[in-house]
Amino acid sequence: MNDLFQNHAAKSGPIECFGQTFPSDEARREHYLKLLAEKLKDPAFRKIEGFPIGSDEDILALSDPPYYTACPNPFLEDFVRQYGKSYDSSLPYSKEPFTADVSEGKNDPIYNAHSYHTKVPHKAIMRYILHYTQPGDLVFDGFCGTGMTGIAAQLCGDRSAVSALGYRVEPDGTILSLERDNDRDVWKKFSRLGQRHAILNDLSPAATFIAYNYNTPKNIVDFEFRVKDLLSEVEAECGWMYETMHTDGRSKGRINYTIWSDIFACPQCAGEIVFWDAAINKDTGQVRDAFSCPHCSSELTKRGLERAWATKMDHSINQQIRQVKQVPVLINYSVGTKRYEKSPDASDISLIQKIDATEISVWVPSDRMMDGGETRRNDPIGVTHVHHFYTRRNLITLATFLEKIRPGENHLKQFLYGSLRILSKQAKHNKERRTENSGLGWVNAGVTGTLYISSCPAEQNVLFFLKKRISKYFIPSFGSRGNIIFTGSTNQLTLPPNSIDYLFFDPPFGSNLNYSELNFLSEAWLALFTNVKQEAIEDKGKGKTLSDYRRLMTECFREAFRVLKPGRWMTVEFSNTQASVWNAIQIALQEAGFVVANVSALDKKQGSFKAVTTTTAVKQDLVISAYKPNGGLEDRFSKTGGSEESAWDFTRTHLHYLPVVKLRSGDLEFIAERDPRIIFDRMVAWFVGHNSPVPMSTHEFQAGLAQRFVERDGMIFLPDQVTEYDKKRMQVAIAPQMEMFVSDERSAIDWLTDFLKRRPSTYQEVHTDFISQLGAGWKKHESKPELAALLEDNFIQYDGTGEVPSQIHSYLSTNHKDLRGLEKNNPALVTKAKDRWYVPDPNKAQDLEKKREKALLKEFDHYRAFTGRRLKEFRLEALRAGFRFAWGNKDYQTIIDIAAKVPEAALQEDEKLLTLYDLALTRTEADA
Repeated sequence: MNDLFQNHAAKSGPIECFGQTFPSDEARREHYLKLLAEKLKDPAFRKIEGFPIGSDEDILALSDPPYYTACPNPFLEDFVRQYGKSYDSSLPYSKEPFTADVSEGKNDPIYNAHSYHTKVPHKAIMRYILHYTQPGDLVFDGFCGTGMTGIAAQLCGDRSAVSALGYRVEPDGTILSLERDNDRDVWKKFSRLGQRHAILNDLSPAATFIAYNYNTPKNIVDFEFRVKDLLSEVEAECGWMYETMHTDGRSKGRINYTIWSDIFACPQCAGEIVFWDAAINKDTGQVRDAFSCPHCSSELTKRGLERAWATKMDHSINQQIRQVKQVPVLINYSVGTKRYEKSPDASDISLIQKIDATEISVWVPSDRMMDGGETRRNDPIGVTHVHHFYTRRNLITLATFLEKIRPGENHLKQFLYGSLRILSKQAKHNKERRTENSGLGWVNAGVTGTLYISSCPAEQNVLFFLKKRISKYFIPSFGSRGNIIFTGSTNQLTLPPNSIDYLFFDPPFGSNLNYSELNFLSEAWLALFTNVKQEAIEDKGKGKTLSDYRRLMTECFREAFRVLKPGRWMTVEFSNTQASVWNAIQIALQEAGFVVANVSALDKKQGSFKAVTTTTAVKQDLVISAYKPNGGLEDRFSKTGGSEESAWDFTRTHLHYLPVVKLRSGDLEFIAERDPRIIFDRMVAWFVGHNSPVPMSTHEFQAGLAQRFVERDGMIFLPDQVTEYDKKRMQVAIAPQMEMFVSDERSAIDWLTDFLKRRPSTYQEVHTDFISQLGAGWKKHESKPELAALLEDNFIQYDGTGEVPSQIHSYLSTNHKDLRGLEKNNPALVTKAKDRWYVPDPNKAQDLEKKREKALLKEFDHYRAFTGRRLKEFRLEALRAGFRFAWGNKDYQTIIDIAAKVPEAALQEDEKLLTLYDLALTRTEADA
């Protein structure tokens, strides 16, 4: 077990904890449990956002304070005082985001020790932590899930673990990464070896319990001994329930698993149909599309069947219940080392009847499944309470094991809880042939990301499964008590301001997954539940809209912004292809005060069920790199207000945080954040977020960029950055190109700008290429503009009078040999240049912009006068212009009124409209 890590014996004798000395670790725990118990009596403490649902006793039973609390952690400030460092702007921290695309698989004993709905491999997180932090820094993960960030923070101090990432660790602890420079491999300083300290939080008690066990070192030998001892005790009490008679009639076998089948009724003859016998292809394990009734031979499908029902008394809830009728249909068992399969015989049926009549003398969770689409999905088959998800013998065995675990033995609870899914009725039989299984089938944990129970569930032998799991189970035996974990909402933290060095967030994304519902079963066994009020998801069943999701995420990001040190970074792992959810995250980041500097890919190498079957979940996640501007920028902005100098001050600061070079497979990549249009958008968001009018138009800004900074390949650089870019540019043959996706009028103008800069063209020349861009990606409610109108409103056409414009002259003389060296008024050159459209210089562009803005606002007035319920088609550019104009005049109500006329999807999918609408709502509420 745990070949990756050396076993560390549990430390005995006096220990230090936050400046205090205790005679033993148990004494430390008892001391802090008393403090926590006192704190739980404080009504104000229980009112902290996200406080879990459960009793004081259950919170204390799970907690291991001060390092882990199953509620908000009152010892956070002590932890920060112990490990934190005061903010020092002079310290050398990275000014650039980590831009390399990360690909880390899940085939790792740490990752696989406990399944979870989604999680980022700790090896991927290590790369980010090493880039953004120094040894001893504080890292905060507000949506920690199973605590991979905590493991990553600890392993940044493990030489072998860092080396396994492909880095080289020098004897003095310097970490070097391999980079390509001048066509040769060069090892360059990347970071320093040393543990970082993680602060981990999640709304779910199940998640933080897993995170605690992942991040708390234990003695492996002691753990194995204790588990085996417990299993022996449980087997002495429950082993008889997993015995079966071999087909020879003489030998007893051990049941490995039992397959059960739902019973249906034929709609034609009402005869009972065992689904396994009639509908399952035994060679493939798949459900047949059509099958015959064994009684009347009618051709049937599963959809056309009626269920057969059984009524019985449920003593756990003292109610008569009605559930789908089931029977065992196949038993996989072992005699010695050999495996067999058989149909249940009379003695097997008698055993099941005996088990059903056995009284359960230990506590079992019997909570009603919470309201929700996932948690109530099994109500139609009578699986309405937690204990219904388990067969009676598995329920008895699991509860017996749990009852024998002593207080404080949380790793033993974790060992059991990590198996709850595959030991429930969610488990399925898999007919995949495997030589190591003697050609017989095996059992998997069912459909991930759901609480689905099939019509043929597989019941595993709890004792046999847990015995097998011991050798594969990961027990942390590395690191020290350098992390702290708590349960609560990230929108209300008790962390001091400017105390955290780096943030890594992998939050929920829209309606991808409902974590509280998926965690309900395991939390029932913990007797502590998620406080769903603060759960940042989109859920129609709970009345949570995308706007609610965005609001909750904004609150969380604001708290993250508050606790992060100025000039430091946050990484947000994003997993959703919906534009509306992407906008929600970006707007939440901007409203909180963060500035996005880069977006890269994170390939987790394995799709979940929804990732491979729906269009609203992605197989490749995105990683957002955002920073908290340094305090100097904020101070200067507060003094100068919304002046033009403030705009250039922001731009200079922002350019410092952007990557200078991005390489992919040896080729230079276009850095989208250095595109002048994106820089302008970031500047606008900064001013809007500070409730200040934007001091210049886009064309005025573009003209100022050209005067103050350096342009290369369509990207803007600071003078001291461009040397590095030029050096890399000389090493590649092809200049990087920005990928353009035309989906609305604005992106169509941007595409034309790029096209005409490279190739001033006539209408006929540009028309074919332009039409090809107006494909399936066009936004639903956006009216498609005419090419002629776009050219007329945004570009200039040379009419043949006067000298040929420099832009056209340069293009023609470069691409036509017969036109080289000619004066700009040469008749041949004039003839060739006539009627070509080109991009105007900044001064003329400003005149065009004013003319266009006037026309857009006139169209916006038509939308204002519209009396219907919803606008079916409109120009986004007109809406954006109108929203900007209203915002500048502090006419927030107009923005709200017009937004009500725009289809919800169109509003949610446009970042610029949504940002101003969201802020208008905020300002209106503040004024009320």
